[in-house]
Amino acid sequence: MRHDSRLPRVLHALLHLGGMDRPATSDEIAVMLATNSVVVRRTLGGLRDAGLVVSAKGHGGGWTLARPLHEISLLELYRALGSPALFAIAPDREDQTCLLAQAANAATRDALEAARDIFESRLAAVTVAEIVTPR
Repeated sequence: MRHDSRLPRVLHALLHLGGMDRPATSDEIAVMLATNSVVVRRTLGGLRDAGLVVSAKGHGGGWTLARPLHEISLLELYRALGSPALFAIAPDREDQTCLLAQAANAATRDALEAARDIFESRLAAVTVAEIVTPR
């Protein structure tokens, strides 16, 4: 299973942005995250669309926060990333005709939905600023 590390990586980038007094270029952020600047632009572009960061082109341009870190919840980031799947577990084919297979799918789906609800509740209760500042 391929792991999706975008949430912690985006958090890392936002924490850097929160400590900067100027915009950070995609190249600078790419060095911070040990990745490619194209990946940074693609990922932060989604955050820009969600109103979490802003970007400016040209000399002196780059990425900045749209709001202070204490106003951005982890849930907002998670959703801006498209709410990635939490687990590799998934129900079997939905077109099952066997009642037992349908029951197994329903039980799996219910458990996954409950896990997502708990995860999202925890994310909603924490701001980006709080992950480095004790509450």
